Amino acid sequence: MFVIFRKKARIAAALALAATIHSAPYALAENTTLLNVSYDVSRELYKDINPAFTRYAREKGLDVTINQSHGGSSKQALAVASGLEADVITMNQSPDIDMLAERDIVADDWRDHFPHQATPYTTTTVFLVRKGNPHNIQDWDDLTREGLQVIVPNPKTSGNGRYTYVAAWGYALDKSGSEEQAKDFVTKLFANVPVLDGGGRGATTTFTQRDVGDVLVTFENEAILIAGELGKDKFDIVYPSLSVDAAAPVAVIERITQKRGTDALAREYLNFLYSQEGQTIIAQHYFRPRDKDVLAQYADQYPEIRTFSVETFLGGWSKVKQQHFADGALFDQIMVNR
Repeated sequence: MFVIFRKKARIAAALALAATIHSAPYALAENTTLLNVSYDVSRELYKDINPAFTRYAREKGLDVTINQSHGGSSKQALAVASGLEADVITMNQSPDIDMLAERDIVADDWRDHFPHQATPYTTTTVFLVRKGNPHNIQDWDDLTREGLQVIVPNPKTSGNGRYTYVAAWGYALDKSGSEEQAKDFVTKLFANVPVLDGGGRGATTTFTQRDVGDVLVTFENEAILIAGELGKDKFDIVYPSLSVDAAAPVAVIERITQKRGTDALAREYLNFLYSQEGQTIIAQHYFRPRDKDVLAQYADQYPEIRTFSVETFLGGWSKVKQQHFADGALFDQIMVNR
């Protein structure tokens, strides 16, 4: 049921990369501009991925321009559903892409189009606390203490926030075995949330620049990035006893790429994420890569953490979305009654 990330981790399956597109198909491309619609805290990643891909494409005789759009993941997916002409979507949770599949904007079998169910990397949810951990925050139970302020983005608009909610629910369910007690636990936690930012980067700003809150609950890569950029003398990272495996899915928006003539180019762009170079850039941004050799090379930056997956422990995202995040479902009930 549970998975362990280990320093010497090995991922059994080798990447089944799609065949490289050679210069001839590139030459037939009708459009050499791609739009990647992505989530909030992937900004820095794609600032490095995109020029690396354009260099790769240039070697094959094509000048490519990659444009980016970032925001809360669910907001981004809704923008695509409402007509934003993205060639690819790179999210942090599968429900956002499933919603597009339900509307015939991406293929129903989008998970089968790329390795690892179309997830080139994964991460997990951790705690960022102020230096010295003045409130001695060690695990999820500490986040329910009276008077503590917990900074979390809105689970209705942000995949980062949704994973925080799911991680807390899974922790409580694993500990108590009771959904009623899990609901009570998550209600207490969200009673300590003073503001719900729309996305993960907004929550980071609230915690690090506005100095609001005692703990920021966010993705591992974001926590490491903050600690590195803003100074290790300001923040510490705490790994809880149990967290969630947050795999990041990607998909081609066929409705747009077929109209714009960018389908082959869009697929090659997403395949680049699985390449040795792409996986190395991913690891350099503190996401956990799928490539076993790259993961081993950067293993020291990934502490061991026990995780669960939504699919195996909570019945899958479709069930979780309906039970927790639909209008009037458990999250709305929690926010009304907290």
